[in-house]
Amino acid sequence: MSEVVRGTVVSSTSSSLTIRTESGRYETFVYARGAGRPASLAVRSPVAVTARGERDGLRTVVAVRVTGAPAAAGEGESDVVPDEVRRAESQIRRQVRRYGVGVRGGVGFDPELLTAGVQARVGPFFSDSISLRPSAEFGFGEVTTLFALNFEAIYRLPFTPRTGRWQAYVGAGPSFNFSHRNFEAAQAGDRDIDFGDFDYSTGLSFVTGVEFRNGTFVEMRSMAYGKPAVRVFFGYNF
Repeated sequence: MSEVVRGTVVSSTSSSLTIRTESGRYETFVYARGAGRPASLAVRSPVAVTARGERDGLRTVVAVRVTGAPAAAGEGESDVVPDEVRRAESQIRRQVRRYGVGVRGGVGFDPELLTAGVQARVGPFFSDSISLRPSAEFGFGEVTTLFALNFEAIYRLPFTPRTGRWQAYVGAGPSFNFSHRNFEAAQAGDRDIDFGDFDYSTGLSFVTGVEFRNGTFVEMRSMAYGKPAVRVFFGYNF
């Protein structure tokens, strides 16, 4: 069921619209596919927004109609937009981009490693909840050095809205691991002998995590048919 909301434009992007309603409340909308809207919406333009049910926690714009000329900034009128509204707009922009990058760091277990890496996000594909996330990791431990390439499909769980304060996700995909283990043994005469072992393995990784609106995330990855068996990460998506 659609509803018409009247107010003035606070900000407008290709993916979202924020207005100050006639009651003085700020409201952010996301555009529906094929929504009718002007080529540009000037700040302080009076508008009538036809909106319907929620999508990802926000109401969806069906059509926007400008009802008058932009108003001049009135004396004493506040142009300060609440931080919560700005954060919601930033989250929408981050989520609708088809490409993104991030960084991560964490620890691995069995073997024990300190890890750092980079990742990319491509998508969404097929639905707003599915994207691809290739990543590369470097791990360093007392015995083992690891380089891993991961190619995972990520699914945002439906009970967490895309534009909420946080969202939970799961994923899976192949992982290609290159590791080197080094041991040193001392012999008589204080001579050290190095034993090096280079190994390659292909595994299947399973991912679960939570990403917050500001871009930070915490994630756990478990590995089948590969090492390390468990990794825990903290990171940031730009």
